Amino acid sequence: MKHLRDAVHCAALLENLAPQWQLDRAGSTRDCLKYRRGRGEIIIVNHGGRGWWDAGGTARGDIFALVQHLRPDLNFGHVRKLLRDFVGLRPAFAPHQPAREKDGAPPPPAAERWSRAQVLSQSSRAWRYLSEERALPSPILHAAAAWDSVREGGFGSAWFAHRDHRGKVTGFEMRGREFRGFVKGGEKTLFRLPGWIPHREVRPRRIVVAEAPIDALSVAARERLAGDTLYVATGGGMGPRTIDAIDQLLAELASIPAAALALATDNDPGGERYAGMLSARARAVGVGVEDRRPPADVNDWNDDLRRGGEHDAFASGGATPIRCRTGTRP
Repeated sequence: MKHLRDAVHCAALLENLAPQWQLDRAGSTRDCLKYRRGRGEIIIVNHGGRGWWDAGGTARGDIFALVQHLRPDLNFGHVRKLLRDFVGLRPAFAPHQPAREKDGAPPPPAAERWSRAQVLSQSSRAWRYLSEERALPSPILHAAAAWDSVREGGFGSAWFAHRDHRGKVTGFEMRGREFRGFVKGGEKTLFRLPGWIPHREVRPRRIVVAEAPIDALSVAARERLAGDTLYVATGGGMGPRTIDAIDQLLAELASIPAAALALATDNDPGGERYAGMLSARARAVGVGVEDRRPPADVNDWNDDLRRGGEHDAFASGGATPIRCRTGTRP
């Protein structure tokens, strides 16, 4: 059995066991190969071809588990017999061709998938990922759960909602130890975490803009969820709906005295471009700009949060000061 487990590559099985799967090169990395079949069917091959997991469910395991996942009608003896035909076969990495709309039903709406996901709960795998690996303190995660900004995804991943100005979920980012991406069929707007308690009517006088939701949560942790602040993330590149959402927020800020847009983008050329664009849009409508870039020796706010070890300012009884560069961008 161990011989078969070591001798058969999971990707080779996917490519040759009908109906065949194909490699999504754009969605793959060196350590995680993303295979597609039909509408919304995705299997990630990892551990050098010896492991796999179903991105749309909870199934995972070794090559034996993969055969039984694909062919539940086979008993263990039949699985072993089938695998003997795949010994030594190398994957061809045939590229995936996106199916046309008429070949199958479109994926379910992002809001529907979000509504079926589990609410973020303490001690769950997603909570442990965010608290242990990303150093996010418990009060921040409780706030994210209370506002329904973060939910539980498959395999311990965290899902981060993008919402429009009316609060409707338009899509969500997925991030975990082995996977990152954006839900198929969804649209990027803005990830949002208010600094005030739920059900309280507040007009924020300050908006902090980061690129990734985890970085927005990291700034929120450093500021102990400032009650006059809305923390948002663009999800990286800014498309038309993201820019529209930012412009709507800026229009509201423009009517509030001493309102400000705080720029918490990454320390890299892309972050500098985004910051310049955001700064120009804010000043065009009379909104002040704050520089909230992370310290110069890290790339983003979560890098800074993690390198400091325990950053739970809530537990220590005082705010952890923001160590940012002085001045504002031109």
